[in-house]
Amino acid sequence: MATTLHTPANVAELADLLRQASATGQTASVTGGGTKAALGRPVVPDLDIHLDAFAGVVSFEPEEMVLVAGAATRMARIEALLAEANQMLAFEPPDWATMWGAPARRATLGGTVACNLSGSRRIKAGAARDHLLGLDGVTGAGEVFKAGGRVVKNVTGYDLCKLFAGSFGTLAVATRLVLRTVPRPEVAETLVFASADDASGIDLLGQAAASPMEPSGLAHLPAGIGGMRLARTLVRLEGTPVSVAARVASLGRLGKLIQRLDGPGAAPLWADLGTGALVAEGGGDLWRLSLPPSGGAGAAAQIAAAIPGARHVFDWAGGLIWLAVPAAAPGYATVMQAASIRAAVGDHGGGHATLVRASAEVRGTVAPFAPEDAGLALLAARVKQAFDPSAVLEPGRMVAGR
Repeated sequence: MATTLHTPANVAELADLLRQASATGQTASVTGGGTKAALGRPVVPDLDIHLDAFAGVVSFEPEEMVLVAGAATRMARIEALLAEANQMLAFEPPDWATMWGAPARRATLGGTVACNLSGSRRIKAGAARDHLLGLDGVTGAGEVFKAGGRVVKNVTGYDLCKLFAGSFGTLAVATRLVLRTVPRPEVAETLVFASADDASGIDLLGQAAASPMEPSGLAHLPAGIGGMRLARTLVRLEGTPVSVAARVASLGRLGKLIQRLDGPGAAPLWADLGTGALVAEGGGDLWRLSLPPSGGAGAAAQIAAAIPGARHVFDWAGGLIWLAVPAAAPGYATVMQAASIRAAVGDHGGGHATLVRASAEVRGTVAPFAPEDAGLALLAARVKQAFDPSAVLEPGRMVAGR
């Protein structure tokens, strides 16, 4: 059966569409900017629901630092509006569109929050879910609901906002979101240190993270990444001019300082870290590994030994690894490659390994999201049953059969 396109004009039409789908056993995918269609397991739905009618900023109160916008509002529009008021979203939302060959600057607010995407500033500011105050939405069963509010103290009982962030659209369709904004830092400076290897670079990042200097970015790029001969370790500091100058003087003594970049000069570098662009220069499948920072260097070394041609960069003080590996033929080779990657994460502190870019055939063979343990799988299935009892929304995108 062919997928049919639907563009509900309002919440009532969206709810009716999902109620009918739930009653008739149909499935649906939801499209905002269309930039994340290739994330997760391949989905071939009966309905493709476009949220074009749910675009636009509803309100922005700079003095209250609260933004209300439709789920299909482009992140580019939101960032431009906040910049006019000298504000920003603290979690530094990355634009992953180019990772899959989609046009840049088409990502939407709903998709960004549904995937809980956060950039390098997460180490200081937290994730997208930490800045989501409220949302309006429709469950997979077609029930309209509101969660949270306009201020943190309004969030009582079960915090459904946090549940939505990171659900990848499998529980409900957000129609309107309320987010907290923050002032933009007056200045930013990135210190670039020369490092002998991954272990020494991550050790430096650990020292910076443990200091009282509040870095807002901690990354390490091995030699060869970005066409550079030397390995580089990056520490970003933001704030007032006096504060940044004092912290630069303190942290500049941690290692061999080879360069200092101002905010605009370093912006492309941090943006590339947020999309894996630097590590993916040579193409191949792209993974995103989350693990304790102390295990980052060991995990990367183990993967490099098991998979020739693997390339990586570190973010979040070593707790996030962007990993590009040569594309393996679907089947046994792909399964073994994924097993090597996930074993390395398990051997070095545990965490998650997510396959964020690969062909549809590979994503249908290898579980893109880390397999859940039995207890967590049972809990996740119960949550899915509560929000989407007929498994209408994005069936199988995160977990096969759910």
